[in-house]
Amino acid sequence: MATINENYNKLGAGYLFPEIARRTRAFIEANPDAEVMKLGIGDTTEPLAPSVIKGLHKKIKELSEVETYSGYGDEQGDAGLREAIAKQYSKRGVSLDTKDIFISDGAKTDSANIQSIFDLENIVAVQDPSYPVYVDSNVIAGRTGSFNKDRGQYNGIVYMPCTEDNEFFPELPERKVDLIYICSPNNPTGAVATKDQLKRFVDYACENKSVIIFDAAYSAFISDPQLPRSIYEVDGAKECSIEINSFSKYAGFTGVRLGWTVVPQELVAENAEPGKINSLWNRRQCTFFNGASNIAQAGGLAALTEEGQKECQKLVDYYMENARIIKEGIESLGIKAFGGENAPYIWMKTPNGMKSWDFFDKLLNEAHVVGTPGAGFGPSGEGFFRLSAFGHREDIEKAVDSIKRNLKL
Repeated sequence: MATINENYNKLGAGYLFPEIARRTRAFIEANPDAEVMKLGIGDTTEPLAPSVIKGLHKKIKELSEVETYSGYGDEQGDAGLREAIAKQYSKRGVSLDTKDIFISDGAKTDSANIQSIFDLENIVAVQDPSYPVYVDSNVIAGRTGSFNKDRGQYNGIVYMPCTEDNEFFPELPERKVDLIYICSPNNPTGAVATKDQLKRFVDYACENKSVIIFDAAYSAFISDPQLPRSIYEVDGAKECSIEINSFSKYAGFTGVRLGWTVVPQELVAENAEPGKINSLWNRRQCTFFNGASNIAQAGGLAALTEEGQKECQKLVDYYMENARIIKEGIESLGIKAFGGENAPYIWMKTPNGMKSWDFFDKLLNEAHVVGTPGAGFGPSGEGFFRLSAFGHREDIEKAVDSIKRNLKL
């Protein structure tokens, strides 16, 4: 008799973004003449860089001819692309072997799958609020208890509150934990960890033989040279950290799908000597994954050329100007806002202490603008709201103008 994985039944509610889409559709059906402006999901909107398009076209042409056609590539990713990524790390003073780098079809995929190489008895700690995939993938794996509706938390997970008081970066766990999820620049708060803040976690992880899973998908948006773009800029991090990154936001690959994960050969755990975790991830990828699209990888390689980097930086600058416009518009209303300086997200306090989902409905009904309720990212997100800088400039300006004119405070 076939049975289902009942861990799916533990999931506390519908996934955050489908619920946003459901409420938005309901509003549009009830108000067919309303123009809805979206500052919600972090999906890129601007065309791919010319160098990337050229790289994609070149690969497609190669695939159209017998002499240059290629099929399966290495599950670990194209060797040239891994070398190019390693070269980018070297610019930050980080030395990586190409065997440490695994190309994937996106950071979200690896963020969900990486936990599979660790024991189900491992205690998981997550920043709160945090991107939902960190929690949900561990729930589905069976590493948690049931969802506690009163607390908005899963039993068995250690939540590390990120609040206004600690500048949205958590204190060390009070108990020993095994897997620690950190995202910097943070989605959703827009906060960026300093080297000193990361060093405290690296020291903790090394002392406790814990593993940090570091999501650096928004690292390209950091403009402050004093802030680390990689956890490996911190001494000792290779022995305790896995880093996940992506071309999605930097190069606009949200639909192209391409990312990478660094699993250093120096990485250790309580029952794993150097090299073991790297080999486990390699085995996992070779078993479940046939490698990222060779077309997408050609685009990624083009994005990392000198010209490609200049063009992609223009995309980053474009979105960060959007962030400035949004943040200044929100603050002009007397609303407190965070982020938006080294990250493409603005994390605003809901006015008058409103609940996050109540503010979602208020913003949609009064200003016809869609954002993301902070409570959807975890209990510490209650009372906050995320606005995304990804969008066409004219749409961003129109949405901000509507908020300023129509939101009743």
